[in-house]
Amino acid sequence: MGTPIGDLVVKREISLETLRGKRIAVDAFNTLYQFLSTIRGADGRPLRDSKGRVTSHLSGLLYRTAHLVEKGIKPVYVFDGEPPEFKRRTVEERREHREEMRKKWEEALERGDLEEARKYAQGALGLTDEMISESKELLDLMGIPYVQAPSEGEAQGAYMVRKGEVWAVASQDYDSLLFGAPRLVRYLAVTGKRKLPNREIYVEVSPEEILLEETLRNLGIDRRKLIWIGLLLGTDYNEKVKGVGPKKALELVRSYDSFETILRVSGGQIKGWEEIERFFLNPPVTDDYELKWREPDTEGIVEFMCKERDFSEDRVRKAVEKLWSGRGEQTSLEAWFS
Repeated sequence: MGTPIGDLVVKREISLETLRGKRIAVDAFNTLYQFLSTIRGADGRPLRDSKGRVTSHLSGLLYRTAHLVEKGIKPVYVFDGEPPEFKRRTVEERREHREEMRKKWEEALERGDLEEARKYAQGALGLTDEMISESKELLDLMGIPYVQAPSEGEAQGAYMVRKGEVWAVASQDYDSLLFGAPRLVRYLAVTGKRKLPNREIYVEVSPEEILLEETLRNLGIDRRKLIWIGLLLGTDYNEKVKGVGPKKALELVRSYDSFETILRVSGGQIKGWEEIERFFLNPPVTDDYELKWREPDTEGIVEFMCKERDFSEDRVRKAVEKLWSGRGEQTSLEAWFS
């Protein structure tokens, strides 16, 4: 879900070509959820192999990553670890929401209402441990590095950008800005035509670049007050303060230098907000990883995707060709594989 600060940040449309040669820390869970929700049949059913296993996440991961690599982009996927204790309520609420959506999806299918079925199907499926393990195995075969974060993936990605190891975090959510990411790229995994929710209308989507310092200067606040805005509007760790929208939140943090005062003035209550603020300012991260892009294992990918999971061998081999061609466009193969 993330915090809804999109109306406040400064966005700049960019092209994939401008990202050539850039290392990008991709929020793995966020991206895989996108694939699960969008790569589906007409009735909302996800892709499955002959054994009944869901494969939508693997389809998106292979073909989208191959497209990025073909453009000369060097992705590294960052996986979530253990969520903080105060996120457990959110995790449980999401599980309950998925179960509710699954029931409504099945009811719509029974009625033969495919439009309703597609709508509910998007929220009916969550990532499983098996899907995460499969995704990491496929990335290994593709020669794409990944990092296992100790806690939130966006916090780890933000840390990697600050260290200068990657150029930006890629995620649909804005949380990485609260974690201090200097640069965020949105729509990296869904560039192209995109269907508007609940409407038969498709629009062109291009990547967006958001710079933290530019946004803070434009708003006239510091990062800590951006976190306060996030808390007021709601994060993965707390509910929003009723009656406070983006404009009101910005007005409040500009007017007061104490969050206790802001809560008193707004009439809001956020249990444990101090701990949540500390988590955004100093989250658990790790240096235990190596960013190394390797040669793809062509036959290993074909075995994994085609022989084990029924994907089209012709399409898979074309995707692998993109993995090779993108590397070949660098100044040297040695530079790519570093």
